[in-house]
Amino acid sequence: MQIVSYLIYLIASVLFIFGIKKLGSPKTARQGNTLSSLGMFLAVVITLFDQRVLTFEYIIIGIIVGAAIGSVMALKVQMTGMPQMVGILNGFGGGASALVAFAEYFYLIDHAPNLEVSTSITIVLSVIIGAVTFTGSFIAFGKLQGFVTGKVVKYPLQNLINVILLLAVLGAGVIVVLEPLNTINLYGIVAVSLILGVLLVLPIGGADMPVAVSLLNSYSGIAASMTGFVLQNNMLIIAGALVGASGIILTIIMCKGMNRSLMNVVLGGWEDAGSGEGAGGDGPKGDAKSVDAEELAMILDSAQSVVIVPGYGMAVAQAQHAVRDLTNILEKKKIDVRFAIHPVAGRMPGHMNVLLAEAQVSYDKLFALEDINDDFNNVDVAIIVGANDVVNPAARHDQSSPIYGMPILNVDYAKTVVVNKRSLNVGYAGIQNELFFYPNTLMYFGSAKEAMNKLVNELKEL
Repeated sequence: MQIVSYLIYLIASVLFIFGIKKLGSPKTARQGNTLSSLGMFLAVVITLFDQRVLTFEYIIIGIIVGAAIGSVMALKVQMTGMPQMVGILNGFGGGASALVAFAEYFYLIDHAPNLEVSTSITIVLSVIIGAVTFTGSFIAFGKLQGFVTGKVVKYPLQNLINVILLLAVLGAGVIVVLEPLNTINLYGIVAVSLILGVLLVLPIGGADMPVAVSLLNSYSGIAASMTGFVLQNNMLIIAGALVGASGIILTIIMCKGMNRSLMNVVLGGWEDAGSGEGAGGDGPKGDAKSVDAEELAMILDSAQSVVIVPGYGMAVAQAQHAVRDLTNILEKKKIDVRFAIHPVAGRMPGHMNVLLAEAQVSYDKLFALEDINDDFNNVDVAIIVGANDVVNPAARHDQSSPIYGMPILNVDYAKTVVVNKRSLNVGYAGIQNELFFYPNTLMYFGSAKEAMNKLVNELKEL
């Protein structure tokens, strides 16, 4: 039976690896999800048969209840709410790991008071990381949902307090390792770790949530891997390590996409980030030229190549279907339409891809920054729908700008640039976008959904 279980675990691990690989492309993401799900199913089944399960009643009840909740969430949660769902699922994963390690600790000290040092260390790490992930993910969920402010939250001695709490947790962990029977310390570790999770995520601004969600996803994987060492379950170790590693890699990619260090994001980013105030400050000045739906329709009608750049504003307005309608009518007029996706557009990695996929936009039309940036010189019209900092040319030349060096989409190289926003308000970085005042830029004011629908109607009349 042990040989069979190891073989099934190996098969499941391979399925996980291929599943993650296929998740790297929208075209194969469904296949990747199916392979990973099959791997997890095999791992769960063989674990239940291999382990000494006293009773299956509670397990069956848990499966039924969990499957029911998961099915309802999958059917009811809108695509615009997917970042929140991912955030909360990260939290559940971390919480589950902490609970299992916590329970295993008391089981072990009842049956073998002299815990091995390695077991004690992995229990402590699993509880710490799992508890931090649990509360941190719920704060991320609150920021995404609007229950918690999306602005950078700072208070006196913030970093010092976090360091003290972290040292306290680690100190208590050392005591648990040295004195396993001193259970009060583990309770203290849980309590402080839960608080630490809140304090670590609160300073992260709402626009940095893609990085936060990715990092918390990595935490949940690391916590699961630590729990795997506690339970001596190879499959859990492998699965957790895969999630932890892929999450860290994605986090690094996201940080590079903003040209910022992970510490800058975690410690709260720019001081004035997320201020959301008007077009004041020291940014560029000038007269921004505006255009209405009728005028813009005539411009598009004479174009041959159009690139649409979606941003968080499109997600907020739930305008993905209206953008899809715009794409369809332009293509009927024999106009080439593509989408340029910045790696940090939206509130989670791949947010724009998910929204456009929901609106049935073909995967072949979606291009990453590095795949389309060199072609903007050949684009007749670039339409920015709700994006801001990721198209700000100041990132290329203004060394005093907080976004200097951040890779941006070169939309200003297009013959005509159309920016759809509600106003000239600043973006998350708290600076004015100089693109608004460029001679080839036209501002198309209004909510993305309403503005795109008006534009579609005008195009139909031409």
